[in-house]
Amino acid sequence: MRIAFLVAPEGVEQVELTEPWQAAVGAGHEPVLVSTQSGKVQAFDHLDKADTFPVQEVVGDTAADAFGGLVLPGGVANPDFLRTDEAAVAFVRDFFQQGRPVAAICHAPWVLVEADVVRGRELTSWPSLRTDLRNAGATWVDEQVKVCDHGPGKLVTSRKPDDLEAFCETYLDVFAAESKEA
Repeated sequence: MRIAFLVAPEGVEQVELTEPWQAAVGAGHEPVLVSTQSGKVQAFDHLDKADTFPVQEVVGDTAADAFGGLVLPGGVANPDFLRTDEAAVAFVRDFFQQGRPVAAICHAPWVLVEADVVRGRELTSWPSLRTDLRNAGATWVDEQVKVCDHGPGKLVTSRKPDDLEAFCETYLDVFAAESKEA
């Protein structure tokens, strides 16, 4: 399965990109780094610059139907930038409209709020997003990983880097099950 990893040109939390990416590779999937512009993305280790990663596809030049699922890594700046980019928000919304699975961790659900795809869903996130998610019509829960199927496409969410093991295992299971149904 081709899995889109959507990140901003700067600000993605490196471990929230690399661990789910390696989990996808380990499960035999093809992760694809998608961003809002070509070149490289600058990852961060909390507030410190970390590694850069080459962009493989640009949001405006690709479509949700080219992928079996979408992973949204966190970091504070990453989703804050993405939610202001209309093409990125539309790309995310398309996954839900097409019923494709989405996984988001930490601050990444900010993009889901902007895409207006959390209404009526249960999810978790970094705790500071709780009010934003509730105001957008979601039910926020404080759980290591949450799978929600209230709406088109399944949504997997986790709170923080400490949840990565459970997040990776769960999103891979959900994406695999969804691909068998398609």
